[in-house]
Parts: sequence; C-alpha cells; structure tokens
Amino acid sequence: MIVKSETLSSRGRRTRAALVQAGREMFEERGYDAVRVDDVCARAGVSHGTFYTYFGSREELFREVAATVVGEMFTASVVGPAAPDDPYARIEAANLLYLRAWATNSRLVRMLEQVAIADEGFRGLLLELREVFVRRGAEGLRRLQEQGLADPSLDPRLTAVMLGGMVEHFAHVWLDLGEHADERTAVAMLSTLWARAIGLTPTSQGNNMTPTSIKEAGS
Repeated sequence: MIVKSETLSSRGRRTRAALVQAGREMFEERGYDAVRVDDVCARAGVSHGTFYTYFGSREELFREVAATVVGEMFTASVVGPAAPDDPYARIEAANLLYLRAWATNSRLVRMLEQVAIADEGFRGLLLELREVFVRRGAEGLRRLQEQGLADPSLDPRLTAVMLGGMVEHFAHVWLDLGEHADERTAVAMLSTLWARAIGLTPTSQGNNMTPTSIKEAGS
C-alpha cells in the first residue's frame, strides 16, 4: 500500500524526498527510458520494497519529479515586490529570471515533453504544469489592461499562451540548441517584443536595468 504524503512521519518524508531527489538525478543523467526503479533505490540508499511504499511506479515518481521542477521554475521566475513598479522593467525581470530557471531545468522539462507525446497522462500533466505560467501571465496582462497600460482588445489568456510560448521556445533554441546571443541582448529583445505585442511602450527605467539588478529585484 502506498502511504500518502500527508500521513507520513518525519522519517517517511525524508525517505520520500530522498527518492524524489535520486529520481531527479537519475532522469537527468540517463534519460527517462534508461532509468529503472532499482537504480533510483540504489542512489537513494533504500530497498526495492521501500520504493513502493511511496510510489506505485517509475512513472509516478517521474510525475513527482516533473511537478517539483516546474514548481521550482515558477518560484525562481517570480518577480518580487522589491522590483521597480515600471511595467516594462518587471517584464524584463520576469524574462531574465525565466531564462535562468530554464537553464537549470531544461533537460527535465524537455524530457517531460517527449514522454507526453506518447502518454496521455503525461500530456495532461504537462498542460497542468504549464497552466501555472499561463495563469500568471494572463493575470499580469489583465492588471495592465485595467490600468490602461495595455491593449484592451487582447484576450489575456491567449496572449499569455502565445507570448509565453515565444519565450519558452527561444529559451530552448538559445540554451539547448546553441543560438548565439548574450544574455543582455536576449532579455532586451524578448522584453521589447512582449511589450510591443501588448501595446506597452518600453521606458528608460526598464531599458537601464542590467541583468544583475534584475536578478536582485526578483529575489
């Protein structure tokens, strides 16, 4: 019987966390298809039977790993309250933080996309995880529209899907496939395209933000 997370003891939570971390390391190193449950158990230092106390299968563990990675990316790309109020500067900050989060986690995100092609369950998980980014983008655009700073004719959700897809695809081409561009230029161009697409004019404050100061603003 699989023990639910909310009923675990402190020791049980540590064991489960160790399995998730071990699974994450193994998936990153070997790829999804090459990882066996025994490999994860060996890395985590637990028995084969212990694994099935917490997870029903390798697939279930991968779902947990994928959810953990996307959650970390979401948190890492949140623009904190210390960032400037200027809308363009916040778009710039969000894009930089997202690119850096992608650089850390791209292998697992791409792995989830590949698995989702042939597995409807993972396809649903991928859409569910992406939804957290879409919702955040849509809410941000809606606020700008209410303030009269963005094109009111744009559908917030569809715009968030399309512009988010632009940033995600660029991150893949740039960081995974080796398209040449320095970080400052990449962030500036992405932010300019995003701002123009929603009818927002870049300001001098946003253009003067450096990658280092944007990173600090998101902390």
